[in-house]
Amino acid sequence: MNKVKAVILAAGKGTRMKSDLPKVLHEVKGITMVEHVIEAAKRAGATDICLVIGHGGDLVKNIVGPGVTYVEQTEQLGTGHAVKCARDFVGQDGDTLVLCGDTPLLRGDTLAELISYHKNEGHMATVLSTILEDSTGYGRIVRDAKGNFVKNVEQKDASDIEREVKEINSGVYVFNSKALYESLDLLKNENVQGEYYLPDTLTIIKNSNEKAVVEAWVTEDYDEIRGVNTPEQLAEAEEILSAR
Repeated sequence: MNKVKAVILAAGKGTRMKSDLPKVLHEVKGITMVEHVIEAAKRAGATDICLVIGHGGDLVKNIVGPGVTYVEQTEQLGTGHAVKCARDFVGQDGDTLVLCGDTPLLRGDTLAELISYHKNEGHMATVLSTILEDSTGYGRIVRDAKGNFVKNVEQKDASDIEREVKEINSGVYVFNSKALYESLDLLKNENVQGEYYLPDTLTIIKNSNEKAVVEAWVTEDYDEIRGVNTPEQLAEAEEILSAR
């Protein structure tokens, strides 16, 4: 069975949390958000885990401790740039999960299903998506008439028609490691934000050869992919986790 590793993006400052604490260290039910995500990755079968740290990185290291690899993102130049910082860790073997450190409600079972779908279908990349009535602010999953994945487009770069799309990118991915490794070098920052977007690797991989299949797998539970950016959202995550 080929190995699965996980890269967790944990470099965010979390300005809207109104706190000096790195965003991923805020606790939900007494456990830091990033540790919830690490636990979900382990439950899904990830054997090696790498945290991309930035703001308050030393504090993250102190709290999370040994047992994971740390790489530093000194400048915040987008999600693609963050994963590029971990390119040596990604390597060219097996598959790599990419997760966000501020999604404490993510279930290991869901990630295991995503990985299983990805492997069984022989995909080069699979993104976890969900359907939202109000998809404002999220990257949209654009499909063709047959329902096949075409591309991901960010809200700021989307056309009026693309903004009507209800299927959104959760920011959770599983990649063939070699495909991800090679695509990271081809990322460009030609967009409204001037950032390196990780979802652009999906298009790069898809266009790399005719056999490279990229797909989106829909989960019905929006709660799982909720990112926490504000104290209010932290309180909501706490409520949801308590209800479970």
